[in-house]
Amino acid sequence: MPNFSRKILLTNLVQRAEILQLIRAFFRESGFLEVETPIRIPAPLPEAHIEVIPSDGWVLQPSPEICMKRLLAAGYTKIFQICKCFRKAERGRRHLPEMSMLEWYAAGQTYADLMGCCEELIRHIARGLGVGGILSYQGLTVNLSAPWQRLTVADAYRRFASISAEESLAQGRFDEIMGLEIEPNLGKNRPVFLVDYPAEKASLARLKPGDRAVAERFELYIGGLELCNGFSELNDPAEQLRRFEAEQGLMRVTGKPAYPLPEKFLAGLAAMPPCAGNALGIDRLVMLFCDAAAIDEVVAFTPEQL
Repeated sequence: MPNFSRKILLTNLVQRAEILQLIRAFFRESGFLEVETPIRIPAPLPEAHIEVIPSDGWVLQPSPEICMKRLLAAGYTKIFQICKCFRKAERGRRHLPEMSMLEWYAAGQTYADLMGCCEELIRHIARGLGVGGILSYQGLTVNLSAPWQRLTVADAYRRFASISAEESLAQGRFDEIMGLEIEPNLGKNRPVFLVDYPAEKASLARLKPGDRAVAERFELYIGGLELCNGFSELNDPAEQLRRFEAEQGLMRVTGKPAYPLPEKFLAGLAAMPPCAGNALGIDRLVMLFCDAAAIDEVVAFTPEQL
């Protein structure tokens, strides 16, 4: 349990409430509709790196993505949601098995548009909190002024890793190298968007025109914290089915339960317009603005307190 006082927690929870209000104001002013979707669903999107939590034969959502994309297919064009998401065995200084997520989608946009929206959102929050353009986090001074850096995964590997991205994929060490060698170096003085992930690491993202070895996916890092994961969405049902089946194969090999395919999601995917979506961890965002070293400092209760 991190060593911090009840007074610090109270101050952080007040700031958390202000951040949530600022998020909602930003999206309302940008023409987005706030939606609510079920947190308990029949089957998740197959993703081998995520282990879900069962709930009476169904599962607790690891993300609202499956339902929000169905809303896009039904004709909603700009939507956002703040909700609870659940992932089994995720507990650490920056992880909780029950987390708060901001997720938004916009028709007619790409991951490039999302990155611009991320910049505007976080600067909007900084202004609302009176932070301005300079943010202090855990001894780092981060300049939030535009433009934020875009760094490809391939370049990040060349700059910070002991092996290439291709070698890490072949050895099954991509996530390990990212977590241990690359991520600690990102966003120390200015926010960084890590972009263009290998196609193998983006099962729901559109491949990049002109370079199908990479996908139009990004993650945002500020002060060494990974804050969000966004991409231009894949809307080809046949390709998505192929990728889902590959993910299910990986899950069987690693002994994870393989749930039924989300048939209604796949059936509606053809009607989903070209779009982009982003998932941003609210708990980590609050950590950033509260200068908190651990996620325990920004939530009212941890699992161990229940």
